[in-house]
Amino acid sequence: MQLYDSKAQALRDFVPLEPGQVGMYVCGPTVQSSPHIGHLRSALVYDQLRRWLSYRGLNVTFVRNVTDIDDKILINAKGSSEQWWALAYRYELEFTAGYQRLGILAPTYEPRATASITEMQTLIAALIERGNAYPAADGSADVYFSSASWAAYGALTHQSPGNMEAAADASPRGKRDPHDFALWKAHKEGEPTSAAWPSPWGVGRPGWHIECSAMAARYLGDRFDIHGGGLDLRFPHHENEMAQSNAAGSEFANYWVHNGLVNVNGQKMSKSLGNSVFAAELLDQARAIVVRYFLGAAHYRSTIDYNDGSLAEAEAALERVESFLDRADRRLAGTRFAGSGVEVVPDEFAAAMDDDLAVPQALGVLHDTVRAGNAALDAEDLHAAASARSEVLAMSEVLGINPLSPGWAVATDEPAMVALSALVERLLGDRNLARENRDYAAADRIRDELVAAGITIEDTPSGAHWSFD
Repeated sequence: MQLYDSKAQALRDFVPLEPGQVGMYVCGPTVQSSPHIGHLRSALVYDQLRRWLSYRGLNVTFVRNVTDIDDKILINAKGSSEQWWALAYRYELEFTAGYQRLGILAPTYEPRATASITEMQTLIAALIERGNAYPAADGSADVYFSSASWAAYGALTHQSPGNMEAAADASPRGKRDPHDFALWKAHKEGEPTSAAWPSPWGVGRPGWHIECSAMAARYLGDRFDIHGGGLDLRFPHHENEMAQSNAAGSEFANYWVHNGLVNVNGQKMSKSLGNSVFAAELLDQARAIVVRYFLGAAHYRSTIDYNDGSLAEAEAALERVESFLDRADRRLAGTRFAGSGVEVVPDEFAAAMDDDLAVPQALGVLHDTVRAGNAALDAEDLHAAASARSEVLAMSEVLGINPLSPGWAVATDEPAMVALSALVERLLGDRNLARENRDYAAADRIRDELVAAGITIEDTPSGAHWSFD
């Protein structure tokens, strides 16, 4: 398998650091407002990659964080009766519901930034000790990364510091260099005291970039296989993540993978243009499996364009798959070919997926197989039709668009099911965190409460999965 590494700016053979194991960290949402189509597209890309790696027999530890403390969260909560943490949690549930409706697998771990403050402070202290960070000289509690102290700064995006934009994540008053970025931000007058933590440098909260470095290391170690995220995160977020982690002595990510963005009717989606398409709005326009097909049909590194005909085209394409499977099941029922065939993807499909996750070519193989299966049914070649059916199921399962999958059979689009899924997934996340912190009593209590409510929990190497009794 080959993946395009943004740092190398080239395709690289994908070789896991540990045979049979893959550690993947993906930047999750900053829960400041409702999720939009770009958030769904990004999450879906890494779900496809994770599913393919798993199909290839690799055990994937998948970490996707939640940034639940940030300037924008505090700003959006200011002036309302809602606490900043309540606002963040409310939007976090919206993200979880959107992921659930699209059939995106739950992460192995989904840490919140506010649960890793200690790890962030430890990382900042190490950077200060190494001479790569400094407390502001103005007496505030601000701490900055010294860009000039790290010769490799700019290596991810292939920029020299002189050509970079100045860091705009904090006031320049205490900086030695405009490109220095905030690791710790002093508590400011007017901000809620609940959004500040004590530290060796004074009361404050972490900067955005240090959060992901600390959480990735906490759950995946100092070196892991894949770091993913949207193309818009390459600079400054991922550049700064890599610099501070490397400067602290961590090798960090072995491959940097970035997905393309989303346009709306040929224009970049932005608040200023007023053309944002929110997840709930998109999912109300078509079946969730159709939305997944649309968002996942293009190559992950390309920009996709959402327009009025996008979902209709996806619906028509998916209906061809559904029609063949329905026709095959009806014709094969009661024959010796019913349920026969091994659900293995064709070699052409595997070659496409191994080629930097070339989903458009993989979908081409899927639809070619559907056509061949229909032709076999027309010719009464039931053996060939059964083989085609099995291959179609295997390919669509890998892509998460198998119409016969139990996940789509449940009415996940109903509001009650969406709400239940979000709550169960959050409880499972709390249970994972309790187990990480060796609070087994709390973890067992959460499991017992779910079981008492009729939810079956199955612990697997890829995380906890739930179903109804």
